[in-house]
Amino acid sequence: MSKVNSAKWWILAGLWLLYASFGLIVASVAPMVGEIVTDLGMSHAAMGSVMGAWQLVYIFAAIPCGVLLDRIGGRQALLLGALLIAASAFGRALANDYWSLLLAVMLFGLGGPIISSGAPKVVAELFSGSQRGLAMGIYMTGPAIGGVVCLTLTNAYFLPLFDMQWRAVMVLWGACAAAAGALWWLVSSITGLAGRTTTPAGARVPQLQIMRELLSAPAVRVVLLMSVGVFLYNHGLNNWLPELLQNGGMTAVQAGYWAALPTLVGILGSLLIPRLATPARRFHILAGLCVAATLAALLLHSADGLSLTAGLILQGIARSSLMTVLILTLVELPGIGEQRVGVASGLFFSAAEVGGVLGPLGLGVVYEVSGSFAPGLTALAGIAVFMLAGSAYLSRLAEQRH
Repeated sequence: MSKVNSAKWWILAGLWLLYASFGLIVASVAPMVGEIVTDLGMSHAAMGSVMGAWQLVYIFAAIPCGVLLDRIGGRQALLLGALLIAASAFGRALANDYWSLLLAVMLFGLGGPIISSGAPKVVAELFSGSQRGLAMGIYMTGPAIGGVVCLTLTNAYFLPLFDMQWRAVMVLWGACAAAAGALWWLVSSITGLAGRTTTPAGARVPQLQIMRELLSAPAVRVVLLMSVGVFLYNHGLNNWLPELLQNGGMTAVQAGYWAALPTLVGILGSLLIPRLATPARRFHILAGLCVAATLAALLLHSADGLSLTAGLILQGIARSSLMTVLILTLVELPGIGEQRVGVASGLFFSAAEVGGVLGPLGLGVVYEVSGSFAPGLTALAGIAVFMLAGSAYLSRLAEQRH
């Protein structure tokens, strides 16, 4: 294996660590909703707004972060992203009311898009062909494993270890993010592969012009609309799943373990499905993932063990790869290219986080009004059907290009 070929896998390992810490902090509130609500005197609707707060900031930050990535390169930008999400976790630990917790969570919306836009940009620069799909699948196991660690160990191990102090657990996750940032800086410094900008200064095209050109393409617009649906579905279920399971009769510890099942399934899916999603079969795979998402939302209505298990497995299959295959579709659309990956990814995540806000907020409000998660799950099934229609349309556009 050549030095360059070996180095790019070390870069991927650094990206994985950043995304794992991203996943830890994204999942950090969900298993401790009860403790936080009680400590700060908040309602479920208020907690829903906190869960969606960072996504709201993310909507406006994602495009500038994409521009920043194209300007200064992945090494510096991704370190900044890691430090910001670490600061968000530390800020949560210091929160003493709704507003201070809200502001701390919102800070994550500044660091998160740097990592989620920077990872596909770095991968697109270093990998090609089926290796690109594999690399994207690998780094996407990072947030999944981070989420598993958080969901399974928070109530079972870390809260008891820290005498049921949720703030101490938040400090631990912040320290993990800061350590991941330090390791990323070390790996990228040694290899030297992630320290460059994509476009020379003299060759830069105005960013607004690039965005107009991207948005003029029908396929880009459809991908952006689908991204809203994917994030609405994923963020809504990811944030409320432990509470949903407890509402069905599980204890907090049981809910933590069961909520980790989709993530564990998703890890396997992330390693297999994106690699298979070559252009020839990408849209068939995308459609299959949308069907899995629809069935998962419907099956999660049930308290029956077998139906619930099937729903959680299908949710894991869908959530593991829907976003990855959709990003892969975007970065390989005609007219994107390596020079525009940062801006294109920024557009993707800016649009997607509209769904990221509506998902947890919507499920929280629906539960507050109805006293049940059933109406929200039905709505999520409808969103998945919408995404299925979008994948069929993308397939037709691809056929027309050929």
